[in-house]
Amino acid sequence: MVKIRLFRMGDKKNPIYRVVVADSRKAMSGEYIECIGHYRPTCDPVELDIDVEKAKAWLSKGAQPTETAKNLLVKTGAMEKSEKLSPSKTKAKKSNK
Repeated sequence: MVKIRLFRMGDKKNPIYRVVVADSRKAMSGEYIECIGHYRPTCDPVELDIDVEKAKAWLSKGAQPTETAKNLLVKTGAMEKSEKLSPSKTKAKKSNK
């Protein structure tokens, strides 16, 4: 399966990410098929540069974005925000009554 995910680069405590299309079986920092953008969260303002045409092309071919990549694609307009919210990753706390 092909995924759109982030590839971490940069120095310690100063990350720079590439938004890449990669085989899901490869390592997170392993080889990738194509780089479709860059994301630098530590800058003020945040730098986000994604090639929307390439992203839409890969999404139409069936590439599945990770949660973080999906949020970035929605910000750039390459993908529409889905109405259905994904389930939370953490368990809800029970209230004691």
